[in-house]
Formats: sequence, C-alpha cells, structure tokens
Amino acid sequence: MAAATSCSSAISAASETLAKPASRSFSTTNLALQSPSSKLGFKSLRLRGSALGARMVSSPAVKSPALLDFDPSVFKKEKINLAGHDEYIVKGGRDLFPLLPDAFKGIKQIGVIGWGSQGPAQAQNLRDSLADAKSDIVVKIGLRKGSRSFAEARAAGFSEENGTLGDIWETVSGSDLVLLLISDSAQADNYEKVYSYMKPNSILGLSHGFLLGHLQSMGLDFPKNISVIAVCPKGMGPSVRRLYVQGKEINGAGINSSFAVHQDVDGRATDVALGWSIALGSPFTFATTLEQEYKSDIFGERGILLGAVHGVVESLFRRYTENGMSEDLAYKNTVESITGIISKTISTKGMLAVYNALSEDEKREFENAYSASYYPCMDILYECYEDVASGSEIRSVVLAGRRFYEKEGLPAFPMGKIDQTRMWKVGERVRSTRPAGDQGPLYPFTAGVFVALMMAQIEILRKKGHSYSEIINESVIEAVDSLNPFMHARGVSFMVDNCSTTARLGSRKWAPRFDYILTQQALVAVDNGRPINRDLISNFLSDPVHGAIEVCAELRPTVDISVPPNADFVRPELRQSSN
Repeated sequence: MAAATSCSSAISAASETLAKPASRSFSTTNLALQSPSSKLGFKSLRLRGSALGARMVSSPAVKSPALLDFDPSVFKKEKINLAGHDEYIVKGGRDLFPLLPDAFKGIKQIGVIGWGSQGPAQAQNLRDSLADAKSDIVVKIGLRKGSRSFAEARAAGFSEENGTLGDIWETVSGSDLVLLLISDSAQADNYEKVYSYMKPNSILGLSHGFLLGHLQSMGLDFPKNISVIAVCPKGMGPSVRRLYVQGKEINGAGINSSFAVHQDVDGRATDVALGWSIALGSPFTFATTLEQEYKSDIFGERGILLGAVHGVVESLFRRYTENGMSEDLAYKNTVESITGIISKTISTKGMLAVYNALSEDEKREFENAYSASYYPCMDILYECYEDVASGSEIRSVVLAGRRFYEKEGLPAFPMGKIDQTRMWKVGERVRSTRPAGDQGPLYPFTAGVFVALMMAQIEILRKKGHSYSEIINESVIEAVDSLNPFMHARGVSFMVDNCSTTARLGSRKWAPRFDYILTQQALVAVDNGRPINRDLISNFLSDPVHGAIEVCAELRPTVDISVPPNADFVRPELRQSSN
C-alpha cells in the first residue's frame, strides 16, 4: 500500500482551501463559530518528484473564531486570553461539588449507557462526586441483556439490588439525563430506539459528536422534544478515572473537557453540562459546538493522538535499524523518546523547551527532521480532516462496525491485534528491563518529526476555525497528559489495540499513510541533503501557540498521571474476548 495523496495535489488544494477557506458558521442554541480568513503564504514552490521541493511556509492565523459565549447560572465562567484571542472557561475543583445538586436540578436519575472506554470512568466519577455532594441522584448503568459487562459493573459497586444497574432500555426510559456512551457505530445503529425510550424534556448527553455527524450525513437531526448536550473529556476513560482517583487529595485534578449545548428545550442544558463536567473532575471546561467537537476529535485521534504517532514510530524504527542501530536502542529512540521525555517536557514546559534542551548540533538535527517532515505530515492531516468534515470517515466507521458481524453470507471481520510484529516484541523486552521512572532519551531527530507533526495538526485546526482551547487540548494536552503516559507504560501497540472502536479503526487506516509518506518523502529529502527550510523553523520558534500553551499549563493540575507498568486499562469487552 502506498501513500495515495500526491504532493502536487496537496499544494493545489492547500493554495485554494487553506489560503481562502469558505466562511462557514456553526450554530447551536447559544454558540456560534466562524472559520478564520487567515492565509497560508507560499514561497518559491517547486516539485522534486512527488515531494515538496522547499519553501512552503505557513503563517499563523490572525483572526480568531467568534467568541463561544455561554451563560451559566450555577458556576462561574472566566475569560482567558490565548494567543490574543479571548475565550471563556469554567474552572473545576472538588470545592464545587456542593453546587452539583443545583446544576442537576430536576434530575433524579442519570443513566450511563454502555461500559466501554468512557462508561466505567464517568459512571464512577459521577457517583462519587454526587455522594460527596450528599445528593440523592441515582447513577444507573444500562447494559444490554446478557452483556458480560454486568460483572465488571458489579465489581465497580453498581448492582441490580440497589437500582444502580439494569437493562439498557429500562435505564433509558427511567432517566432524566441519558449519557449515551456506547460505541459510535452502535449509536449509529440504535439512535432511533434510544429516542423512542427517552422521556419528553429529558436530556441526551454525548461524549463525542459522532452521532451528529452521522445524522447530518443523512440530512437528519435530533428530536425536538429533548435537550442535547455534550461533555467530552480530552482523554480516554481510564485516564479520566485514574486522575480523578489520584487527585482526591488535590483540588481540581482530572482531565480537561469541552462542552456543547446543541439543543436546549427548557433552559437547563448549560448548567447540566457544566455540572456533568465538574463531577467528572475536569480541571477546566471550555465551550465548543457538537460539530466542531466531532471534527477535531475524530481528526485528532487519527492524527497525533494515535494514528499518526503510530505511523511515525513505525517509520523511524525501521529507518534507525536499517541504518545499523540496534533494535533496543531504536525502540528507545522512537517510542520511549516520544512517550517519555518529549511528552513530559511538552506537558510541563512546552514544545520550545524540547528544542532548547538540545545542543547546537542536536538542534540542527531537529531542524532537519522538522523541515523535512512538516509538510508531508500536513498533507495527510489535511486529507484526513476533510474526510472527517465531509462525512466520509464517519461513514467508514459505521460500515466497519457492521463488518464485525456475519452478514450477506460473508464472515465477520472484527479487528485483529497489531502487537505481534517485531517492533512491539522489542518494546516488551525494553520495558521489562527499564529502570523505574526512566523517561527515555531525548533523541533530536525523533523530536523534530514529532513536533513537526504536532505543529502541522495545530495549523490545520487553526486554519479550519477551531478555538485555541480545542486546538491545544486535541493536539497537545490529550497527547502528552493522557494517552502518551499509557503508551509509555504499555506501548503504542497496546493503545492501538485497546482504545475506543472509532480510534482503533482510525489508527489502522491512517497510520500506514503517515508511515509511508514520511518514508517516501521526508526521509528521502533528508538523505538527499535538502536544505533546512529556515523560514519554517523561524515560524515554529515564533508561533503564538507557544504562549497559548503556557496559559493552559497554568491551569494544569499539579498531579501527573501515574501509570504503573501493569496498568490494566483493557476495555472489558476486549478482555473478555481474549479469555
């Protein structure tokens, strides 16, 4: 399989689309978002084969999206400035738990539907936070009859006897707030039945905008007799729970979340959404729209959060070993470097700190890798974003989910695992002898490729009109504070095999694209001695996103997520299927 996107077409598309994006607004009850009219500058473009010759330089966006304002009546919103653009957030903290009964006014039961990636974490965090607030609101798990996840839910303290565990449809019909946390493909196949069981004026809660994208692809929307909100933690479920538990003695420790109000039938939606987010332990909550959320989230997990980093480490491991590096050292200089010291440095000090920690010779190696990798990464990221925005990627996920089962006389094709190849076996060996607390080496070439990928993803989201809060959380914070620590503990392959269905599908589809374009274009450019693009490096060093990341870092909880080597974050259904 070869990379299917030619650079010549990417240049043409970039000059037409990124430089002059169509003005599009996305509105909900009280949120509106408009794409910026900022431009990409191109200098002396020329082609060398299918690779970009040089001098294609992006300038930072100069116009922000429309301010996403909201009017909470229970919690206090605050204005922050990110890269010159004002945004509103709500800070979290356990000291706010006593306000939860007011935020959830009129809600007697919260139904958590599903026990996959987010379900266990959100149900337990909500239950514990409401208990801390001395609220009598019931958090009830709804599962399909016969589900093997009943045992997992019971082990977490939910039971049929006390009314906190039951059948999915009984739970939906009896809940005032229904948190639909089943897989995206299952939502696409069951949404009509969910609607039919919901009470009028109840609230549908989503942790992903996927269902809206699916409905839009068919010209549909949600029923008008229910409110529709979203709270979307910027991390996988095990991170949401683990940091919440770790932070019980630290006010405000957890995973940041975005929230959206898509439909509000009785004026309660904003406070309910913010209460939900605070009860999950979110250090801060920022506003988005359901449409912008699914575009950035599905895109992000195919990008730096999972798919792209998978492709990057496969490409670099192969290159390093082919050039004579031992397998163990190559693994350390790829996976261990990215998921360890590079992520730790970005988390606490930002991307510039990675560059500034290098010697002069190492900086040149970083610059060489960054210069060669930035546009090949952007090429695939750009295509991926537009596949998500057009509905193509959403349709692909829905169809893939249906192929997991026998139909039309054809066999079932569930996803297989990737962890049996040589690279991941080397990783097992490296981790087995790794000293406690070892963050791996800061390898400059790997750092240059990874930071180029991160900056390219930031630029795509920026040009597509996303807020800085969303950009930084989807491209930086979720990677370095949630996902990469788990990858450091168990390996990238373990994450690819155990995260959400949509993310696993996306990684398998897009990782080879990043692998091949880096191998076929970026690494060839380095080997051919292509000059470093100094304008590109200058733009990186002066990009306003660095200041915005500093502001977000100040809102970061003091607790780092702690993931022991034996951390068990296998999704229940995957653990069961492997027994």
